[in-house]
Amino acid sequence: MTRISSLVAILLFVCLYSMAQAPEPDGAGMRPGTLPKSWRPGGPSCDNVPEWEVHEYNPDLYILRENGCVNSEKPFLYLLFGKDKVLLIDTGAGETNVATTVSSVIQNWAKDNHREPPPLIVGHSHSHDDHVAGDGQFMTRANTTMVPLTVEGTRKFFGIAHWPQDTGRVDLGDRIVDVIPIPGHDILSVAYYDHQTGILLTGDSLYPGRLYVIDFQSFVASTARLVRFTDGKILTHILGCHVEEARTPYLDYKVGTKYQPDEHPLELGRGELIELNEALKRMKAPRRLAFRDFTIWPM
Repeated sequence: MTRISSLVAILLFVCLYSMAQAPEPDGAGMRPGTLPKSWRPGGPSCDNVPEWEVHEYNPDLYILRENGCVNSEKPFLYLLFGKDKVLLIDTGAGETNVATTVSSVIQNWAKDNHREPPPLIVGHSHSHDDHVAGDGQFMTRANTTMVPLTVEGTRKFFGIAHWPQDTGRVDLGDRIVDVIPIPGHDILSVAYYDHQTGILLTGDSLYPGRLYVIDFQSFVASTARLVRFTDGKILTHILGCHVEEARTPYLDYKVGTKYQPDEHPLELGRGELIELNEALKRMKAPRRLAFRDFTIWPM
């Protein structure tokens, strides 16, 4: 064997040995899950459609999407299970049997885990009608705690020392969820960061659609605060509460559209959050501005 051949053989051995000794990928310690390639589009026929589409991201996180045939807002709800408690974020739009659907998911989870159903906490992304319409159904539900739909009540419940500068949290049992005040779309807007999956839930403050801004200066400050909060953190997905964009860049569906057969994926990333923040910093005055995956829409 020549000297060159010997060196090649040694290098190959070292390379293969190193590969054999390398640790298996662990997903940065985040618990993985899957998102659907598409959601039920709400048509073209509305005959016998279910009120809610329930998607299992993983066995302890469920995403509920209200069908467009039921309400054109088509909001997303989130159900996060911990060892001791389960957190529901939002209760939907219009009149649906949302409590029955949520209770069914909880009952099935309890059965799969061979235990009693855990206590339910009902929180919100913000206080607009299309996210709180089902609240009344949970007020009389057993083993359920409603987070007050006020700034002071929300601040106290999640242990937010100073609103909106500080961050609170809720411990569901081996599952910490941070709660970040982000007023601007609504005075009560909050985001939720799930330590277990690395998912950031941003309500109506960032999603593939029209970002309606009620208080512009607060929205600017809140977006910058959210960027600072996520700095250095693992961020797998940003999930909002609606999809209004089409897959075609810069194109959104008209207000009130029920049937969206080619809608944008629900998930965004930190790049879109930074893009929004940079655009807001450059705005000298509120104005409508379209981007590939969302539109800033001052009211």
